[in-house]
Amino acid sequence: MTLEKQRISINHWAEEDRPREKMALKGAEALSDAELLAILIGSGTRDESAVELMRRILADCNNNLNTLGKKGIEDLCSYKGVGLAKAITILAACELGKRRKMTEMEERLRLASSGDIYEYMLPRMQDLPHEECWIIMLNNNLRVIETQRVSQGGWNETLVDVRPILREALLKRASLLILCHNHPSGSVRPSRDDDRLTERVKKACDVMNIKLLDHLVVADGAYYSYNDEGRL
Repeated sequence: MTLEKQRISINHWAEEDRPREKMALKGAEALSDAELLAILIGSGTRDESAVELMRRILADCNNNLNTLGKKGIEDLCSYKGVGLAKAITILAACELGKRRKMTEMEERLRLASSGDIYEYMLPRMQDLPHEECWIIMLNNNLRVIETQRVSQGGWNETLVDVRPILREALLKRASLLILCHNHPSGSVRPSRDDDRLTERVKKACDVMNIKLLDHLVVADGAYYSYNDEGRL
C-alpha cells in the first residue's frame, strides 16, 4: 500500500482494502490487529485513518495486544482521535479476549502440570497492577473444583490468612490445593515472604491431609513453580 493511499480516507480505498469489506471477503484471520481494532473504533481523524491510528497506538505498545490491554482509559484518550467511547471500546475488546481464553481454560478444567496452571491463571492475573493471591482447589483427578482469590493489594506472607484457605478446601472437599500469586514487576523470582507463605500453607495442608500440589509465581510470559523446582 502506497503512502498516498494510506493518507486517503478508508471510504475511498479500494473495497478489498477496507477492513469491514476485507473481513467479509477474506475472513477475520486475513486482517491485522490494527485493522480489527479499526473496525471497532469506526473512524480516525482528518489526518489519519482508523487503521493508521490503531497502528500508531499498537506501535507504542510494541505491537503487543497484552500491553495494549494494560493501558488505562486516560492513556488511550491522550491520542488524538481517541475519545472516551473509543478508549472504552478498545479496552472492552481486550477484556473479551481475556474472558474467551478463561472460558476455554475452564472447559478443560484439568490441571496436570505447572504449564496448565499458568495458562489457567494468566488471564486472571496478566493485567493486574497489584499483587493478588489465589487458591485452586482440585479433586484427586486434578480437576478444578473451585478457584478463589484470597488476598489482593500489597503483598507479604502475613497478609494471607491460612485458616480461611484450609476452611474453603475442607468445605469444597478438595484433595489437592494450588497456591498462585502474581508479580506485577515481571520478575518470577520468589521472595523470602513467598517462601514462608509456602511453608505455612504446606504445613497446614499436611495436618488436614490435603496435598499442596504447587505454588506458582506468575508474570507475563513466565512463571516459577515450587513443585517443578523440587521445593514442596
